[in-house]
Amino acid sequence: MNTTVARLTARGLFGRRRVLILLAVPIILLAISVIARNTDLDKLDLAHTILGKLALGTLVPLTGLIVGTGVIATEIEDGSIVYLLAKPLPRWQIVTTKLAVAIGSTWLLASVPTYIAGLLIYGTEGDVALGYAVGTLVAGAAYSALFLLLGVVTRHAVIAGLAYALIWESLIGNFVEGARTLSIQQWGLAVTDAVAADGTVIPAVALSTAVWLLAIVAAGATALASVKLAGLTLSGEE
Repeated sequence: MNTTVARLTARGLFGRRRVLILLAVPIILLAISVIARNTDLDKLDLAHTILGKLALGTLVPLTGLIVGTGVIATEIEDGSIVYLLAKPLPRWQIVTTKLAVAIGSTWLLASVPTYIAGLLIYGTEGDVALGYAVGTLVAGAAYSALFLLLGVVTRHAVIAGLAYALIWESLIGNFVEGARTLSIQQWGLAVTDAVAADGTVIPAVALSTAVWLLAIVAAGATALASVKLAGLTLSGEE
């Protein structure tokens, strides 16, 4: 990890207008959690609905998309990536550094608010809040890696990412059972189930399958992004 690249990446990510969008959803999540805490509805059902659908199903992929593409796609589009690629740095080090910033930002903006929201709604009972927080941690890392890859391989990374998150995971994944196996959201739920008390979360994917797929996606996306970025250097020099 290169500290200079990390610092410049973080400055570019949070120094733009997108930070307002990044803060909007966590604030909404916490506001809804405060309201839900003061209702007479079943708190466990509320926790699953808010933490599962709003946090893990919306906040994490949206944050991962904005952050994952934002750490590199903007630089590629405006051409400023050339200055970074001119430095004597291995391409894999650039990618892993930007990925570290993306993952850290996603955890800060999604996982921490999810845990706080869980505590507000259901407290520490059954480790429900902790389970969803851990689920968002692993899902956030996978989303960040996948969307960073999209930021390298296509100029339409945001559209492609939205298509995956909204069409594949939210639409097809909810109606086609087999599609859930290839859903990062479901992998996160499997990890949530492993941490939370038995029976509180019902995932569609086994934990062992989820862990392997999370590792494959994160490692594979990082490796492929490094290869593609090296190819981008060659194209610029030619």
